[in-house]
Amino acid sequence: MKAIVLAGGLGTRLRPLTFAIPKPLVPVGEKPILEILIEHLVVHGVTDIYLAVGYRAELIETFFQDGARFGVNIHYSREETRLGTAGPVRLARDQFGISDTVLVMNADIITKINFSNMLKCHQGMNAAITVGIRRFDQIVPFGVVETEGDRITSIVERPTHTHQINCGIYAVSPQVIDLIPPGKEFYMPDFIAAAMRAGLTISGFTFSEKWVSIDDLGDLEKETGKLGRE
Repeated sequence: MKAIVLAGGLGTRLRPLTFAIPKPLVPVGEKPILEILIEHLVVHGVTDIYLAVGYRAELIETFFQDGARFGVNIHYSREETRLGTAGPVRLARDQFGISDTVLVMNADIITKINFSNMLKCHQGMNAAITVGIRRFDQIVPFGVVETEGDRITSIVERPTHTHQINCGIYAVSPQVIDLIPPGKEFYMPDFIAAAMRAGLTISGFTFSEKWVSIDDLGDLEKETGKLGRE
């Protein structure tokens, strides 16, 4: 099994930490975010990881090297210009000749998703792209008022709205990667839309296991605190 991990972002919402180090190397507890993700990929049989790097790439390459000490083969695909979230997938595919279905994900995720089951779902659906999706409950922190004209019909305190969210984890069949324009800034929603227009199957893999996206300093502090209590 192979995986492309998008590790080239600037990490602006984690500044000032990311002035010194790239976001994938920011520690959560005793390990960098990306090391935690790589360990979980290895558990599910991933043998080759292609790190799409850009900002402070040399620090990531120095830390992970060839991946031997993590039990995996790590390869590096460097962006010379910003390529968005889908562009690096095309770059890595073309650079390394990847011909298998590949997992694609952001480097700032901590998750216990079963990657093996996701790949089985993708293959079983004969999908071009499978999107990892998860339930997200959004609590409105106020009483929500419903009216008919000037008459109040109900007030509901702190209602919860449930959504299915894109978790930034994908299984991608090799042939569909041709829809990504080479060398262009291109994003995953645009890639998925292009596949839909081409009449290809886009499936969803719903999971309930742990998933945290370390987007800002608040997320980092919260997750570090959780690890300290485990």
